[in-house]
Amino acid sequence: MIVTHLENTARASVLGELNRIPVVHLLHNTYEKSKSWLVKGLPSLAVYNTDWMRRDVEAWWRIHRGDRPMPWGITVHPPVAVEDYHASPGDRITLVNLTEEKGAKVFYALAERMPKRKFLGVIGGYGAQIVREDLPNVEILPHTPGDRMAKEVYARTRVLLAPSSYESYGRVAVEAMCSGIPVVAHPTPGLRESLGEAGVFADRDDLDAWEAAVKRLFSPKVYPQASKAAAAHAAEQDPKPELDLWCQAMEGVARRGSPR
Repeated sequence: MIVTHLENTARASVLGELNRIPVVHLLHNTYEKSKSWLVKGLPSLAVYNTDWMRRDVEAWWRIHRGDRPMPWGITVHPPVAVEDYHASPGDRITLVNLTEEKGAKVFYALAERMPKRKFLGVIGGYGAQIVREDLPNVEILPHTPGDRMAKEVYARTRVLLAPSSYESYGRVAVEAMCSGIPVVAHPTPGLRESLGEAGVFADRDDLDAWEAAVKRLFSPKVYPQASKAAAAHAAEQDPKPELDLWCQAMEGVARRGSPR
């Protein structure tokens, strides 16, 4: 079988059809182009990275292709092993990936409003990075590989910011919670699903709310409770059941051309 995602999906789907090889689509966004290839490519299996995204695609399908059955689908959240990201939290307010979409402007605005607090920005692996060097309380780190995030980023972080305009899931936020680091996030459907009740949510356009949320988390009375809730939520995200389902479905496609 062929497993594909993003810009490879069109070519993989054509190759699968020409060679009569079953194709599996991995979906981690709800963009129109991704949805359209479920119709054009007709995969044997669609794998969604969140439940909200699966519901979104199902609703889209009912409107656009209600007369045709959807490809068989399962949800597999991005697996995060707590031990891979565990560190003792530091003292910085951190944003990973300094693009406008990820909330770089919110990050710098908070740094301006809170000059006595230390901020840490981490260059992302994609997107146009907004790097400012005029704020003495802001340190910028280069792009950091995943296996070094615990030691070089989370060990220096007290609060993580996730003011993203769009997140299908929000893996960095879950990684931070593995160290008991509270997360303040814009309430995208993906971040609400990944962070649950342990997340602190504020609209990215409401800087007053963000400033208040961050300041509250620095309270000696509030932080231990928020940190405990974050660590407990991360520990509950056991990936094994979904990975078992993933293996069973993939083996079904490979052997019979169908996950069922």
